[in-house]
Amino acid sequence: MGCGAPSGCGLGLRQEHYEIVLRERPPVPWFEVISENFMGDGGRPLQILESVRENYPVALHGVSLSVGSQVGPRADHLAHLKSLVDRIEPAIVSDHLCWTGLGGHNSHDLLPLPYTEEAVAVAAANIRRVQDVLGRRILVENVSTYLEFASSTLREWEFLTAVAQEADCGILLDVNNVYVNARNHGFDPETFLAGIPPARVEQFHLAGHEDHGDYVIDTHDHPVRDEVWDLYERAVARFGPLPTLIERDEHVPELPELLREAQRAQNVLEGSHAAAVNAG
Repeated sequence: MGCGAPSGCGLGLRQEHYEIVLRERPPVPWFEVISENFMGDGGRPLQILESVRENYPVALHGVSLSVGSQVGPRADHLAHLKSLVDRIEPAIVSDHLCWTGLGGHNSHDLLPLPYTEEAVAVAAANIRRVQDVLGRRILVENVSTYLEFASSTLREWEFLTAVAQEADCGILLDVNNVYVNARNHGFDPETFLAGIPPARVEQFHLAGHEDHGDYVIDTHDHPVRDEVWDLYERAVARFGPLPTLIERDEHVPELPELLREAQRAQNVLEGSHAAAVNAG
């Protein structure tokens, strides 16, 4: 298939935009899709994804690998994912650093982990297994959380770094989730960014959230808020102008509105690149 590695600010490919993307080929650098939505053996969604892949780089972003669970990824799920990876040849494959189910049942939630050395070992072993099956490195994403475990012995950024290093995987840094967790758990988001090794970060996510004063909820149904844009600028300054995705999963607007939001991220990325060139 054509199309190379992603760069710039991409968008999530959502059903509301299938037809306009296929018909008009809008100026989106790349698209990301939820892996589980395309794991069937055929059907219209997979046909659409293959058509999009002919013209754009594509990233596969999963929500059900459950790499943080003691049981680990289900064999059938991994087999379906490998089939999709082989078929689409995505530029990036990612999932979340969390657990999602128990006893073969999927909760459809990204559930938090205790930040312990034992949890590091479990998650890293599961990620290595996924990478062995797929024959490639994956990225793991930091998730938003609303409680903390008394058993935790590491800070979130220490845990994320330890897992990535032990598994030898990359990090998909969700900047909105950093902000959400900083507000919910009372830490400085700059400390989080400073605690992540730049060489491990390969992609950014941006999304909207709901601010309830005493707590913040990651919702993906609002535009990116100004405070997250500010943190994103600092993340780009530290980690470089990496591929960035605007996530919108609910209240999905018309494509031109998302393109305007993506352009704001593109401006940050291009500004960082220009600053680096001038400094050099």
